[in-house]
Amino acid sequence: AFADEYSKVFDEQLKGLKEHGIGYMEIRGVDGKNVSALTEEEMYAVKAKLDAAGIKVSSIGSPIGKIGINDDFEAHKKLLLNVIRTAKILDTKYIRVFSFFVPEGKAADYKEKVLAQFKEMVDIAEENGVILLHENEKDIYGDTANRCYEILKEINSPYLRCVFDPANFVQCDVETYPYAFNLLKPYIEYMHIKDADENKNIVPAGMGIGNIEKILSSLKESGYKGFVSLEPHLGSFEGLQDLELDDKMLDLPKSGEGTFTLAFNKLKRIIDNI
Repeated sequence: AFADEYSKVFDEQLKGLKEHGIGYMEIRGVDGKNVSALTEEEMYAVKAKLDAAGIKVSSIGSPIGKIGINDDFEAHKKLLLNVIRTAKILDTKYIRVFSFFVPEGKAADYKEKVLAQFKEMVDIAEENGVILLHENEKDIYGDTANRCYEILKEINSPYLRCVFDPANFVQCDVETYPYAFNLLKPYIEYMHIKDADENKNIVPAGMGIGNIEKILSSLKESGYKGFVSLEPHLGSFEGLQDLELDDKMLDLPKSGEGTFTLAFNKLKRIIDNI
């Protein structure tokens, strides 16, 4: 789970995960600081706390690729190297990334630049033995299933896989199942559990039109061995603005222990049904 939605305080995040029986953290916010900005000393301090709590890291919930396509890419590659250092210290092979914000309605014009820059990031990942997980975030180049597929197919690297986020597809008017799921299934190595309703509002898993139970059932039937990561997003939890650039949910009520527990219980009910 993204435990920073339980609390911005890292010690409380560990406590919340243990209370819910969750053994892995998708680490993003650490005491109000983005994981990509941690110093090496802070990385080792985080690792010591994780080890003491018996919690492992499933993925680095990084903001890599969540910049404008015309922003400073060289500086961003340096940030990626810091995130890779964090991944190695925290003992995870996965780093969640995005495929750059592009001007509205101009995705086709930026295809080559997006692919070139993304390929550079994948090459850096390969050199360092980590796997980038592309998330289908709203308003980035790869926000539709077709463009996600395009990125994954054209770069064609085992160091680039797919994070499938149902709610984000709903917010982009993309059918999650069977269409997007079947198109991307060969590349799906990680799931974000976030649902959205007909009005594109984020809701607990199973209460929207993201087809989460169908997707998880299909994954189970196919022998899926990847992660299922709870991302409640039921409110604008403290620090969201710093962690998720240009997030559209900042006007929602603050999230925390209550909404995290609600999201967890709804997901657990779906898993129990399956």
